[in-house]
Formats: sequence, structure tokens, C-alpha cells
Amino acid sequence: MCSLAAAELLALRNRVPVPAVRVNEAAVATAFVSERHLRIDGRAPTSFAPLSGFWPAADGWVRTHANYPHHRARLLSALGIADRGGDRELVGVLSKELASRPAEEVQETVYAAGGLAVAVASAPAAAGPALVERRHVGQGSPRLPAPASVPAQDVRVLDLTRVIAGPVATRTLALLGADVLRVDAPRLPEDADAHADTGVGKRSTLLDLGSPGDRHAFEELLGRADVVVTGYRPGALDRHGLTPDVLLDRYPDLIVAQLCAWDWSGPWAGRRGFDSLVQAGTGIAAIEATADGRPGVLPAQALDHGTGYLLAAAVLRALSDRQATGGGCHLRLSLAGTASWLLHDIRPTPARGEAGTYDSGSWLAETESPYGRLRHALPPVHYDGAPTNWDHAPTQWGTDRPNWA
Repeated sequence: MCSLAAAELLALRNRVPVPAVRVNEAAVATAFVSERHLRIDGRAPTSFAPLSGFWPAADGWVRTHANYPHHRARLLSALGIADRGGDRELVGVLSKELASRPAEEVQETVYAAGGLAVAVASAPAAAGPALVERRHVGQGSPRLPAPASVPAQDVRVLDLTRVIAGPVATRTLALLGADVLRVDAPRLPEDADAHADTGVGKRSTLLDLGSPGDRHAFEELLGRADVVVTGYRPGALDRHGLTPDVLLDRYPDLIVAQLCAWDWSGPWAGRRGFDSLVQAGTGIAAIEATADGRPGVLPAQALDHGTGYLLAAAVLRALSDRQATGGGCHLRLSLAGTASWLLHDIRPTPARGEAGTYDSGSWLAETESPYGRLRHALPPVHYDGAPTNWDHAPTQWGTDRPNWA
């Protein structure tokens, strides 16, 4: 879908037939585990921290996420565990504590403290959020952009996303020619390996929106942006005046694309989440359980990657619509919406014979970067004439100036 949306936008800009779309399954399979293929000077990245994972509870299972230092600290504090020694020593302490408590009690206690833990659902949840919510906003004049060599050429994307799903979306837009500037708060840490994987083709800056000087710089960026992509839980950016309604009232031609973990309303709307937690909470972990009943996972962080490419496709379609009819657009997607689609809306053809294999080596590349010699997955977005790689390596996280290129 992302490849087709890119091809259609390029054809619209150049007033030519849509180029043929050819998607290679090996390219997609490699890209969906890009973080596993990443190497920095030959070093493989750390995946999940020792305190992240599935744990037996008194009445079921719990999934925790403690990869970031602040989430780790809140998990331990919520459960009354003293932060002494290293994580390896704390594994036994955490395991014993979780085994003594009901799963939902752990979930709510840790959530109340700002940490991350989810009771593993024993069966698939009922149908969840829509896969994509799309709202056309306002009236405008059709745009007649200059012909382009790539679909998103000269499109400015303000990237307010973190971790995997949102950065995958904006990484894809950068591949297709967009000027993507990621903006993070200085107080929020980011994993260097994650940024090395998802930061290719983009630039990255740090701005404190509570600081008058930084806020002025942000407003200058916002005033010239074509697309704003956010990846925070609902309401998290409201205090900064960055609600979709406010943004679209100020900039009627803007495309505002939002991504969250769980939902946009209801009791789970304000909760933080990651792919692994959403898999646990929606029943995917139960479906993937081993024979002895231990919860399992999909073979990739497919909610993150799938939602990321779908978000990029939705933005590309919105750009096509804006050029044809004018006006702005508000898009909303969630990891839970993608999980619901996987659980309820598709019926895969039963496998025949052994699962297929693929050669990932053909879909990996190496380049020099500020992080060192970088091995990364090549893009899976393909149409006739599509870029085969990004035009530059990731810059160091947070080191670029807050300017458009």
C-alpha cells in the first residue's frame, strides 16, 4: 500500500501514468526486523532489557517494558523493589514479587506510577480501533506542484515521534524525498541504536517547548511545515497547543498525522504503550503461546513496522488529495488498531508445506555514520524508478539545527 501511494503521488505530480509497483517479499521481511539487522562497527544492538518481558503472576502472566531508564525506575518503585545492584540481580527479585500479585493488580499499580506493565490477555480482545481514521478539513484550492523525481520532494515533515512506529513512517517519507526534521524534548532520553536504525535520511534536533527561545524556533518550523506527525499518547501535547484542531485552525492546508499505542478514547487512551505490550494486551501473545502456555510474540515487531508503513501511506494519500482538492487532513492510527485488523479483519491462506525462506543479505547495506560503520536494512518501498536507499546516514540524535533544509 505504501509503494502504491508513493507511485500515485509521483504520477499526480508529473501528470503521467502510475509507475508499476513491485514489492519484494524478502525486502519487506528484512525491513520488518530492521532493528535486528542493525550493526554499528559490527556490534549488534541490545534488544530488550533484563527487566522487560513476560513474567508469571499469581493468576496469569504480565508483560513489562523497562528498556528506558525512567520506565525501569517507575516499575521498581511501583512494586516496592529497592534499586540495588544490577538488572541481572534484580530479575529474581522482580520475578518473586510479580508471582505474588494478580496480573491486573500489577498492571494498574505500575500504570499509576507511570510505568509499563500489561496483564496478558488470555484470548483475542474484541474488535478495537479502526485501522485508519481520516478526516478531511477545510476548503482550499488545488495545488499544482512542480514535477518531481521522487513523490515527496520539497515536502517538509515535522517529526514528533519516538521509538519505532512513528520513526519508521517518517524514515519512509524521507526516502521518498521529504525534508524530515525530528524534534525531541531534551529531557527525554532516546536509545542511540534505535535512532541509528530509524534516523536514516532524516535530521534531528532538540527543543524545549517550555522555553521561549525554543518555542519560537518551533513555531518557525511549524509555520513552514506541510506535515506534522506525532507519536505520543492522546493529550500529551495538548499543553503545548498542538491539538489537531488548533493546528488545522492555524494552518488549514496542514496534514496532521497522529499515532498512539492503544486508542483515542476510553479508559486506555491515555496509557503509554509499545508493540510488545499491545501484543500482550490484545491477545496476540496468547495466540502465539508455546505448548506449555508461556505467552509468545509475533516473529517481528509487526505492529510497529506495519503501522509505520501504513502511516506513511496515509500521509502520501493525503498529499495526493491536497494537491487534487486542497484543504488539510487529520489522520489517526494506533498499534491496537493494527492488532485488531490482524486479529479480526484478515483471514490468511492456510500454509502449505514448510514456511518460505529468504535471503536478507541482498537487502542490507553499509554506510559510514556519526555512530560508526552502519549496517542497515534497505527500504521495502518499490515502484519503477523508486529510490533504492536513503540519501544520507542518520545524523547524531539531537545535534542538528532547528531549520528546514
